[in-house]
Amino acid sequence: MMYELRVYDIHPGKMKAIQARFRDHVIQLFMKHDMKVTQFWEDLDEANNRLYYIVEHANLEMRNLNYERFRNDPEWIELRRITELEGPLVNKQESIFMKDVAFFKNK
Repeated sequence: MMYELRVYDIHPGKMKAIQARFRDHVIQLFMKHDMKVTQFWEDLDEANNRLYYIVEHANLEMRNLNYERFRNDPEWIELRRITELEGPLVNKQESIFMKDVAFFKNK
């Protein structure tokens, strides 16, 4: 199993909109494309205007395939168009890829 920590720098004033988009649509779309979101956070310091979440993937190849299917999904394309009529929600996105270590088992 591999984990992808996604960090979004959100445009000012767009945090509620991006959270609503995830809550109401994107998490379900991810599941449709075999991507499981396991955690979600908002930066404690609101001035940072960042959103963080973790997606589980079987491996990097499946991650890339699933995201490709997601990005080409007509439902996502239309959702993004509608939710960004007043401009993009995300200023910058970063992905950090992680794997479990042998000495620690999270229970």
